[in-house]
Amino acid sequence: MKLQGADILIKCLEEQGVDTIFGYPGGAVLDIYDALYRNGKIKHVLTAHEQGAAHAADGYARTTGKVGVCFATSGPGATNLVTGIATAYSDSVPLVAVTGNVGAGFLGRDSFQEVDIVGITIPITKHNFIVKDVSELADVIRAAFKIAMSGRKGPVLVDILKNVQTDYCEYEPVVPEPCEPLPVAEERLKTIAETLNASKKPVIMAGGGVIAADAAPLLKEFAEKLDCPVSYTLMGKGAIPDDDPLCLGMIGMHGTVASAKALIAADTVIALGARFSDRVALDRDRFTNGKTLIHIDIDNAEIDKNVKSDIHLMADVGETLKTLIPMLETKERKDWRVKVEAFKKENAAKKDVSTRAYAIISAASALAPEGSTLVTDVGQHQMWAAQHYKSVLPRRFCSSGGLGTMGYGLGAAIGAAFGTGKLSVLITGDGCFGMNMNELMTAASENVPIVILLMNNGVLGMVRQWQKIFYSRRFSQTTLSRRIDYVKYAESVGAKGILLGMEDDVQTTLSGAFAQAEAEHIPVLVDCRISPDENVLPMIKPGETYDMQIEKMEEN
Repeated sequence: MKLQGADILIKCLEEQGVDTIFGYPGGAVLDIYDALYRNGKIKHVLTAHEQGAAHAADGYARTTGKVGVCFATSGPGATNLVTGIATAYSDSVPLVAVTGNVGAGFLGRDSFQEVDIVGITIPITKHNFIVKDVSELADVIRAAFKIAMSGRKGPVLVDILKNVQTDYCEYEPVVPEPCEPLPVAEERLKTIAETLNASKKPVIMAGGGVIAADAAPLLKEFAEKLDCPVSYTLMGKGAIPDDDPLCLGMIGMHGTVASAKALIAADTVIALGARFSDRVALDRDRFTNGKTLIHIDIDNAEIDKNVKSDIHLMADVGETLKTLIPMLETKERKDWRVKVEAFKKENAAKKDVSTRAYAIISAASALAPEGSTLVTDVGQHQMWAAQHYKSVLPRRFCSSGGLGTMGYGLGAAIGAAFGTGKLSVLITGDGCFGMNMNELMTAASENVPIVILLMNNGVLGMVRQWQKIFYSRRFSQTTLSRRIDYVKYAESVGAKGILLGMEDDVQTTLSGAFAQAEAEHIPVLVDCRISPDENVLPMIKPGETYDMQIEKMEEN
């Protein structure tokens, strides 16, 4: 059958199982939006800004394992997606961003709202396309989804000229082919199995690749068979329950004492779907001193990029563990477990449970309904959440790890709620919230259940903490002298606002917030007042080794 290009796009999205799109219309995508209107089957969420649409598609993708989709018009609409696309690229999130552009006759003439979005996004996409011929459109859309989901997942941009949207072409539906993982090299796995079987003090480092591969159950089986403790990176949160006897907590700059000490004492580290960023391998040259490093990752570019491995394998983590587990000897490493338990007791003893941030996040963790998604922005509150929020399942944690995008959280929380059909818990700061607080209008208009814990300390907390440690307390431009009343703002856009003052009871206030968000299906913002002098500890300075962990900071 012959269809216009805009209708072919929507039909291809249906083929791919797309049920929700986040976006913002404009002149160069009017025909696409008209086709979406005529179709009437795919839910469209109108965000307040295109950046919010990209982050919402990201949150949807992380929680569902499907490709997130966002739409934007040409020019500023397209460029407003860039931060969200870069965020997804850094964290390997499958995304398809569809933009419109001027017609073929206006291309390259500095036409109204014309921009080379393909050129702009080359460094932050797995691939991108500009469609100039309607006969290529269906194949391009299908390829975009396959690329986004194949291998190391990531974002793809498709820019469609305006005349392509109205031109006619034959369309035949196609059933999408599943993305099959590459076969695992069993000979290399035998070497890995032999090394692990001989190890006396192994540690597993679980990264975001475990989540992307839906391999959390296999990770647990793997760890139990090895009788081996597990640390996780920020992107690996949810790969193993925090209350699992083998879990050491997060590893890295703000990781647990137990993770740091286990890494120092280990004789073998097996990294699964992790890339050794500078927040984990702080001193790259000495990170694995005296240890055997086994690195398994789906992206060959990550192998030996930051840290030199002794044994490596380019493969899907899930497929690897399926084949590797039967090769392992069932071990009982009593001496190593005794030592690890001592590290965990030391970690518990040194945890500062007296801070207001700890009380708020721990209470939220206990009160959040089962299946809810934890979403964070970036900064102190992000690290507190990673440290203290315990009830996180696989694919129920969304945070900008690689790019560190302030303003990511609210859009992602909206996308996560649409993807899961469950409540989102957003932990944010007053600095981050100010970046994209306009999306609270979207959440309220769409009746999205979100509990927003706004950690309000009146400062840019993490930047201020660095100024405190590294810049002799010269607090340059990190105090937020803002007069906004967040409770009134929330009420003004149709959400609920609650003040949690320094003397107010945390449990009572948060219980009411969760109950209202669930009962009324609305966003509830809790303005949580905390001290600007609360710090994220422990901390390791950039470039230092894990034995240089700062566990206490004196306040003047």
